[in-house]
Amino acid sequence: MACCDRYTDSRETDSEAVEDHFSSSIHSTSWGMAVNVYSTSMTIENLSRHDMLAWVNDSLQLTYTKIEQLCTGVAYCQFMDMLFPGCVLLKKVKFQARLEHEFIHNFKVLQAAFKRMNVDKIIPVEKLVKGRFQDNFEFVQWFKKLFDANYDGKEYDPQLARQGMEVSPSPNPGDLIFHKPRRPPGPQRTSPTVPKCAPVPQRAVTSTPSSGMRRHMPLSRNGGSDAEVLELNQQLMDLKLTVDGLEKERDFYFGKLRDIELICQEHENDNNPVLSKIMNVLYATEDGFAPPEEEEEVEGQPQEQDEY
Repeated sequence: MACCDRYTDSRETDSEAVEDHFSSSIHSTSWGMAVNVYSTSMTIENLSRHDMLAWVNDSLQLTYTKIEQLCTGVAYCQFMDMLFPGCVLLKKVKFQARLEHEFIHNFKVLQAAFKRMNVDKIIPVEKLVKGRFQDNFEFVQWFKKLFDANYDGKEYDPQLARQGMEVSPSPNPGDLIFHKPRRPPGPQRTSPTVPKCAPVPQRAVTSTPSSGMRRHMPLSRNGGSDAEVLELNQQLMDLKLTVDGLEKERDFYFGKLRDIELICQEHENDNNPVLSKIMNVLYATEDGFAPPEEEEEVEGQPQEQDEY
């Protein structure tokens, strides 16, 4: 037991020594503690998601295409290294993170850097790692304010800082592409019917010439060269990702509107003119956007109702 106690004490001493050395090296640098910022409707700039992505990609030489990809925590860790060199141990950052527990690890590294620099922000890790648009967009808006308040304009080579390590462009491509979209299989079944019908007149025309021309027909039916097929697959993948993001945004804002509607309905007997105006806005229609007519209920068959 005494031997075990000495071993434990030795490990704790070594750990404290490393931490003290790291802390002393931080405090010995020229920069001080971070300037804290707070997110309110008056302090947040109205930057679009495209502007935010452009800022992240240009600053860190990344190729992110969606705000949701910030859920890995990689970008924030490197931004902190840009603002306060040495406050983040980039060797601990999992740049190839693709799983949720790896995202959590990166945000723990980020939270430790916040603590060292006295950034009094509690990171909503459980929300961010889920990869939802709104949670990640709100956090990157706040972080942009923190960055602007502390960045001194010094040059920074992001690729050199991460030692040339590539950053995964998309956290969970399998979940985004194959599990979420359920509607694309419909058009995918109908689209191949066009090539099947198109070659029918070609067979009647090309059946009389030499058989050499027939050998080239499978290429046209298969869509051309492999490069064209790869390009079309990439376009299809991008479209699926775009649709996925739009559906998430639609569901988010629809939920907000639904909550507002329920609140107004609860107080519709109060004769409040403000609530009446809100209800008029909610139920207002425009040309081409009228709500669908309700289907007549069939006798003996209950009508299906949408659940919210």
